[in-house]
Amino acid sequence: MSLIISYISSKGCVMIGDKRRIGFLGDEEDREILEGKLYSGAIKTQKELLQEASAMGISLKITDDAEKVRRIGDVLVGEVKYRSPSKTLRKRIYGTSHAYHLVKLTGSNIDSVEQGGVSIVVFGNQITKKLANEIISQGWKSQTTLQEVGELFQRIMEEVAHASPSVSAEYDKLMVHPALDKKAAHALLRSTIIEDVKELAKWRAELKDKMVTAAREMEIASRIMTSGVVGTVTGVKNHEMEVKLGKGVLALDTNWNVRAQVDETVLMRVEDPSQVKTGDVVVIRDENLCISRSGANLSCDVILCNE
Repeated sequence: MSLIISYISSKGCVMIGDKRRIGFLGDEEDREILEGKLYSGAIKTQKELLQEASAMGISLKITDDAEKVRRIGDVLVGEVKYRSPSKTLRKRIYGTSHAYHLVKLTGSNIDSVEQGGVSIVVFGNQITKKLANEIISQGWKSQTTLQEVGELFQRIMEEVAHASPSVSAEYDKLMVHPALDKKAAHALLRSTIIEDVKELAKWRAELKDKMVTAAREMEIASRIMTSGVVGTVTGVKNHEMEVKLGKGVLALDTNWNVRAQVDETVLMRVEDPSQVKTGDVVVIRDENLCISRSGANLSCDVILCNE
């Protein structure tokens, strides 16, 4: 659903990209039919898109905050990507004075690299590429500065956004103009791509770790006790008591690490010690930690969970 336009010249590079992101949630076949209508130009407004999605039982999440073009030193980078439940496909253009490289990735693995020189490169769907190329053909001048190209690209974004809800009227426009010859330009692009893909691999690894941690936390959180027998009081001293955990009970700290398990003790506190004696059963009743016999409320510094 993106539109990214790049102009690579001997003087520098101009790149512009829209900020729209659309999430489709629903039957896979219906999603493909809706996307086909959107990308072919059959759907011309956001209202039509929302109506068509509703009729097909598809939920949409439309945002205009995506960063599709960015700068790395003297190199501009544009990216379109497609996510499925099993993988993420990326297509990137790296551009600078005199040269560009097109890179296709699956995840953070490079599938292919193509090189080119002075050119205009358009990333988009069927309708956005068609409209963009038509406007470029009509508005191009033989002697054009980078600034003039940038202004033409802005006009393209605005006109295409008016004709298709697959892109936004909001966009990012970047420009670089380093003094490089062709050899130096290609060398710069190669080194930039290597470092950028390394960063992507590092980011993906960190994201995977975070997702694993989040999944573990969700799984543990689902086991937090809301009722049942916790254990037995084995000793009382002033407002503190020792409680031996019962069968199937774990005590975790706030980092979800095990502090105590069955037959091990944890410290708990009570406001009125006269309400507790050795041998009392500790329970969670109506999500409150208390003494079963007296109903005295207790507190502790651990999270009580089922094994």
